[in-house]
Amino acid sequence: GLPRLRCVSLYAVGYNNVDVEAATARKIAVSNTPGVLTDATADCTMALLLAATRRICEGDAAVRAGAFEGWEPGYMLGMELTDALLGVVGFGRIGQAVARRALGFGMRVAYATDVAVAIDDDLIGRVTEMPLRQLISAADVVSLHVPLTDATHHLIDENALRSMRSTAVLINTSRGPVIDENALVRALREGWIGGAGLDVYEREPVLAPGLGECRNAVLSPHLGSATVATRAAMARLTAQNALDALDGRVPGNCINPSVWESAPPQPAW
Repeated sequence: GLPRLRCVSLYAVGYNNVDVEAATARKIAVSNTPGVLTDATADCTMALLLAATRRICEGDAAVRAGAFEGWEPGYMLGMELTDALLGVVGFGRIGQAVARRALGFGMRVAYATDVAVAIDDDLIGRVTEMPLRQLISAADVVSLHVPLTDATHHLIDENALRSMRSTAVLINTSRGPVIDENALVRALREGWIGGAGLDVYEREPVLAPGLGECRNAVLSPHLGSATVATRAAMARLTAQNALDALDGRVPGNCINPSVWESAPPQPAW
């Protein structure tokens, strides 16, 4: 229905909302904005991790409601991060940036990946690879950093949640449907896991019934890349990708460069 469409330039890293195969068949370039939002998303991940493990939002709500009656030795105890095991699921740019930050907090870091990745030099010897199921069952905190594909849809399902430690915290700044959100609500309510920190949702912006009432869940409104500098960099990259494609050049972040292999697109002007 759009015969003149030349490029889909995404203001995001994820491209699960574009039929890349259909675009490629029609010689439509698809591009995204990786790299520029790595640090911002990693920072957001650590913010959720800290808030969830130390029950910061729960405590904030108690103070605002007048329920805080003074310091007590056993009041609202959380998780000690030193020597705790962070399990990073997906170990690309963002996963490795999160690992680097977690190491700074004295955490041990393991990762699981189903694709070959190049480990940054500063992380070699400091992180351990584990099979996914072993990582999920062993980690004190599980942080998700995978793209949304058929293979990762509901990667964290009821079975995975039941296999986690009862004190474990689940963090997701990747894509909402990677988690079965209805199963997560049950896990939080029934104590299969200790808590969660979520920045993305399965049917965003709608939450699964009951999730908003789970006091052991920290919920942020898709703020992963939400810094002034990062959103500006994403805008510049989105525009440059589009200009490159329309001028007959391969965008620097082209998802389907095979569009250019047989007959490079002619400039649009």
